[in-house]
Amino acid sequence: MAPLLLPLVYFALLNTILVSVGYLFIKRYWIALSWIITIAAITAIHFIFLNQHPAIRMLAIIATTFSGMKIIAVAETYKGKKVKLSFKQWFVFALAWAGMRPQAFETLNGKPMPGAAPIIRFGVTRFILGALLILFARLLVANGIDNRILITGILLVALSFVLHFGLLSISAGMWRLSGADTYFLFRSPAKSNSLGEFWGKRWNLAFIEMSAVAVFRPLKKRFGEVAALVVSFIFSGLLHELAISLPVKQGYGLPTLYFITQGLVVLAERSVLKDAAFLRNPIASKLWLFFWLALPMPLLFHPAFVEQIILPIAGINK
Repeated sequence: MAPLLLPLVYFALLNTILVSVGYLFIKRYWIALSWIITIAAITAIHFIFLNQHPAIRMLAIIATTFSGMKIIAVAETYKGKKVKLSFKQWFVFALAWAGMRPQAFETLNGKPMPGAAPIIRFGVTRFILGALLILFARLLVANGIDNRILITGILLVALSFVLHFGLLSISAGMWRLSGADTYFLFRSPAKSNSLGEFWGKRWNLAFIEMSAVAVFRPLKKRFGEVAALVVSFIFSGLLHELAISLPVKQGYGLPTLYFITQGLVVLAERSVLKDAAFLRNPIASKLWLFFWLALPMPLLFHPAFVEQIILPIAGINK
C-alpha cells in the first residue's frame, strides 16, 4: 500500500474547499454547478486514494460524496428562499452531521433541544451490541468456525448496529445538546410493513432526504411520480456503487441492480398490490419485506466487497 499521510492531507483540503465553496453555491442556488463540483470532487478522491486499502478508499469516497450531496440538497431545499444557515452552521452541518435536512441546524448554538439523553443512551447501547457481535464473529473464526455466509451475516448486522443505530444516534443526541434539531436517521425500520414504507420512511433518512430533494421532487414535476421513483432508486444504486463497488474495483452494476429490483417491487406495492390482504397482515407483511430485502442482498454486498472489506474484520483474509 502507498503511504497514507499525503492522501489524507489532500482529502482534508479538498473537502474543506468543497464545503467552503459550497456555501456560495447554496446562496446563489447554483444547482447544476453543485452537481459538477460534486462529481469532480469524487473523481479526484478516487484517484488520490487509488492505491490505498479498499476500506480507506470506501470511507474517503463516502465522506466526499456526502459533502457534495449536501451542497446539492441544500441548494434545492432553499431554492427561491432565504438561506437561513450561517456559514458556521452550514460548515458544521456539511461535515459533522449525516442528515440532509438543513433546517435542523438553523438553531445550532441555541438552547439545548429536549430528548437528547434517551437518543444518546439508545446509540451507546446499540454501539456496544454491535461491538460485541464483531467480537463474537472474531471468536468464531478464531475457533475454526469460518462459514463465510454466517460470518458475513453477523458482521453486517454488527456494523449496522455500530454505525446506523450507534454512532449516528449518538451524534444526533450530542448535536441536540448544542441546539440542533437532529433526529434518528434510522426510524424503527423493523416496524415497516412494506418495502415502500421501509425505503420511504424508515431506513436511512439521510438517503431518503437526499433522494427526495435532489432527484425525486425535481423529476416528479417534469416526468411524473413513476419515472421519478424509478430514477430515485437507480440514483441510490449509483451512490452505492461509489460506496461498495468503486473501493474494491469490482462488482460494478450489482448494487444498482439491487436497487432497481427494490424500486420495481415498491412500484408493484403501489399499483397491483395496493389492496393485497397480505400487506395488512403483520406476519405476512414482515415475511414479504424480509424476502425482498434479503434474497437479492448478494447483489448489494457482492463477493468482492465482502472479501476485501467485511470478512477481514473477523480475521478472514484471502
